Amino acid sequence: MDEAAFSALAQPGLQRLRAYDPGLDLVALRQAHPGLVELGSNENALGPSPAAVAAAVAALDDAHRYPDPIGGGLKRALAAHHGVSPGQLMLGNGSHELLMMLGQTFAGPGLDVLASQFGFAVYALAARAAGADLVQAPALPAGHAMARGHDLDAMAAAVGPRTRLVYLANPNNPTGTWVPATALEAFLARLPPTVLVVVDEAYMEYATEPGLVSAVGLLARFENLVVTRTFSKAHGLAGLRLGYLLAAPGLVAVLERLRESFNVNGPALAAGEAALADTGHVERVRQANASEREALADALRARELAVSPSQTNFLLVGFGADAAAVEQGLVARGVVPRPMAGYGLPGCLRITVGLRDQNRKLLQALDEVLA
Repeated sequence: MDEAAFSALAQPGLQRLRAYDPGLDLVALRQAHPGLVELGSNENALGPSPAAVAAAVAALDDAHRYPDPIGGGLKRALAAHHGVSPGQLMLGNGSHELLMMLGQTFAGPGLDVLASQFGFAVYALAARAAGADLVQAPALPAGHAMARGHDLDAMAAAVGPRTRLVYLANPNNPTGTWVPATALEAFLARLPPTVLVVVDEAYMEYATEPGLVSAVGLLARFENLVVTRTFSKAHGLAGLRLGYLLAAPGLVAVLERLRESFNVNGPALAAGEAALADTGHVERVRQANASEREALADALRARELAVSPSQTNFLLVGFGADAAAVEQGLVARGVVPRPMAGYGLPGCLRITVGLRDQNRKLLQALDEVLA
């Protein structure tokens, strides 16, 4: 039987899905372009804490043993870090696993999952894999100060009797925009307690805007709130796949019924504890990114390009009808951005904020392409 025949045997929700498209062959590109400037995956330009690397390497001595099935050490460290109880935490193989698990647990046929128009692509995947319907609330217009960001009024208006889950990234990927903590709190207060709101804070460590703070402080007031975090971005551990969520103990207990026994490996658990303890490294990452982000945004705007405001480690840049050609031209010169056509933004590219030399190479290549 071919793929279509096997697809007909799959669950109805899976019949609507497509396999993940990794895009460009980065291995081949690295061979073709030594020193390839990779600005497409929002990876940490400074890399992980040396202490985290050392901890992961040391943990390999126990590679023949199963890891702690509950990640107790890391959960206790995270509980102390966030001021919550260990029972409010759950670890995942990246926050991606947890976002999917939330859909599997709480969504399903006959229910709606709500997200913003330009929200992270995994939200649609989580909804459809569970057999639920995805509802996308219109985003703010491109001319708004928070261009293409979350319109919380539109999202609240889209909540109906079938709505079970709301996914909301803050700051948002791929736009880089954000909502202040006060606005998020007011939004939560408008929703019934049976609607679970998942605030995806993958990029929160990069935030420097005073009004942008974590929603973890709202957990005590809203039992329907879930906050997801990752070690892939500011902590630089993308290759080890480590994330976590914070929620009411009862909600976590329900999710634990679905969690795989050893979903996080030993080196990741060890690296996570060490990374969390190295607060100085995270602060250096945040400050370096903020400085380079503003400098790069200014340089792009000086070239008369539209750059959305960002509190992340990337910029959403508008190129209009030339976006695809610009991407191809940059790749040909050894610089890899991320096209946004799959997000409904064919005129935009998402560009990770790199090190100063990487950003300089990007601008040099861009000038050649636009000449």
